[in-house]
Amino acid sequence: MDNQVIFIVGPTAVGKTKLTVELAKILDGEVVYADSMQIYKEMNIGTAKPSKEEQGGVPHYLIDEVFPDEDFSVAEFECRAKEHIQDILKRGKVPIVSGGTGLYVNALLYNMDFGNAVSNEELRRTLEEESNTYGKEYVYQKLQKIDPKAAIKIHPNNLIKVIRALEINQETGENLGDFKEDLKPTSDFQPILIGLNRKRKDLYERINYRVDLMIEEGLVNEVESLLTMGYSQDLKAFKGLGYKEIIRYLNEENTLLDAVRILKKNTRRYAKRQITWFKRYDFIKWFLVDRYDNEETLLKEVLDYIEREH
Repeated sequence: MDNQVIFIVGPTAVGKTKLTVELAKILDGEVVYADSMQIYKEMNIGTAKPSKEEQGGVPHYLIDEVFPDEDFSVAEFECRAKEHIQDILKRGKVPIVSGGTGLYVNALLYNMDFGNAVSNEELRRTLEEESNTYGKEYVYQKLQKIDPKAAIKIHPNNLIKVIRALEINQETGENLGDFKEDLKPTSDFQPILIGLNRKRKDLYERINYRVDLMIEEGLVNEVESLLTMGYSQDLKAFKGLGYKEIIRYLNEENTLLDAVRILKKNTRRYAKRQITWFKRYDFIKWFLVDRYDNEETLLKEVLDYIEREH
């Protein structure tokens, strides 16, 4: 497929993993994961990490990459992911990027061009974490207070530009307009962007079921084990869905029933934010999974679309 890279994106629990693996088997592809939680070793149940069986013998990259107490930024993801993509292409295979972390996907689809502008990687990571925890609107409100003129020009969902404006203001005291700032589509490869979605009721039922399954499979024991190993509950890795809620339960801040209820609610909200994020790409091709009678029909439709785009 020459220089083309397939992206399979969408909200959590929509069914990305299964479709990705089936595509990889047919297209002789290899998978690069774009998931900010599945990169952590020893965090399996709460991240819904695909098992070896679910990976179906297909090479997967950027899962089980770092330990929970290691720093891992969007910039680090971009560097490692692009190395894997280029290696896959050189070997004549098809790279398939699969995941639901919008920032990670964005880092591959676009090149950031800031000229010689200053940067603050620590602030950027903090703001990214706040967005993942509290939502993009929380970070956008910070920009409204600090640089209202920039806030007027930037859409609240464009998190990269919001963070960049805050970064520039923090480092220089100037506003965004004093720097050349733009997002340019990558020239490293040709992306084919495929989005999966479901009717809200169906998606939310799948999310609720997944949370229940995580509890049955031992999510509480997984979190307890990680803490027993000496990992601090204040780590960035534990701010992710599934871990922060269970830690509150272990700290006796709520009951397990409450923790599960809150986790389901937080996951549904996160899925909504994911959908909003990916809808901003005007070149994405959406497939509503529950419109198809079976998985084979969906797979054929996706393959037909990839063939047309080739």
